[in-house]
Amino acid sequence: MKATKVEELIRGAAEIIQPDELRQRLDEGRALRVKVGFDPTAPDLHLGHTVIINAMRRFQAAGHVAIFLIGDFTGMIGDPTGKNVTRKPLSEDDIRANARTYAEQVFKILDRSATEVRFNSEWFGEMSSADMIRLASKYTVARMLERDDFENRYKGGQPIAVHEFLYPLVQGYDSVALKSDIEMGGTDQKFNLLVGRQLQSQEHQKPQVIITWPLLEGTDGIQKMSKSLDNYIGITDPPDEMFGKLMSISDELMWRYFELLSFRPSVELAALKTAVNEGRNPRDVKFELGLELVDRFHGSGAGEQARETFIARFRQGEMPEDIPEKTLPAGDQGLGIAAALTACGLTSSNSEAFRMIKQGAVKIDGARIDDRALTLQAGFEGVLQVGKRKFARLKLAH
Repeated sequence: MKATKVEELIRGAAEIIQPDELRQRLDEGRALRVKVGFDPTAPDLHLGHTVIINAMRRFQAAGHVAIFLIGDFTGMIGDPTGKNVTRKPLSEDDIRANARTYAEQVFKILDRSATEVRFNSEWFGEMSSADMIRLASKYTVARMLERDDFENRYKGGQPIAVHEFLYPLVQGYDSVALKSDIEMGGTDQKFNLLVGRQLQSQEHQKPQVIITWPLLEGTDGIQKMSKSLDNYIGITDPPDEMFGKLMSISDELMWRYFELLSFRPSVELAALKTAVNEGRNPRDVKFELGLELVDRFHGSGAGEQARETFIARFRQGEMPEDIPEKTLPAGDQGLGIAAALTACGLTSSNSEAFRMIKQGAVKIDGARIDDRALTLQAGFEGVLQVGKRKFARLKLAH
């Protein structure tokens, strides 16, 4: 087994429900079985889905086995998590088609040789009606109604179909069938993951350790990434489109994307943060994020080509040909972004500059800026933009 710091394995995790048990299992020196399940509800994965897959990859790199479970059986039930209405189940044809694309896409991240791809129809397809009734006897209705979404719907007089109660049990039984040591899921899956732990205990298995991960915000920086909200970045998006979407995220959200999506060690991410705090242009750091992710999903060199295309489009398509130039002294402490915008005549005052930043109307070389405390240091050269029509090319002298 490779020695890997626990902190690096769980970087960005929302909760480890049994941290002591996790360390004990890692200390056993054997390959742990790390399970993550996905219902094939749509044909394509987006970056929000890859947060947990990235975590699986880190466990793989440490010598553990990743179990990528495709819920072709659970997909026909429909996961009620977070829903205020009964979700329509998928057809078998939809499930088969989506499952094929899932299996193809995950190997852009996971090591195929250290991954088990499983389908829960393997064991549920063999279950009789009597077997399913016995499984249903393992949990009470009262315990099911402790789940927030079920409880809220029950109190609100909204219907809950009986089959929805089966979903947590079926997901939990997957852990029994796979003898998983660790199960990972989104924070919204915590109840279901705990059911798996309980069922394992009832089957005299050592209960799995549970690790939950945050739901990644989409490009709007507010709601979780979702195709239905059109704030997603698909892993099959063309390189230029993927790069452009990554450039549109805020500077603050950039660090969350780095933590949850980048394969760089934490020490490198800390160094990037320090560099920005000391005056490095956040846009250039965001470029590095774009380069890494586009290369990951489209091959080496695709990120650099997308970056060049992004810069060319900005310079040729958005910027006017005659941009006023301004050279200002940076001073010992650098020049704040609000003061820079005002000095360049792009805003009438620092207060207006702060207001425009809050509205998302300020860009540096085409990348949106939302950090009001951003300080530009001596040696900075770039195009400042406010709104669609105000531009200035700024150079800060020593």
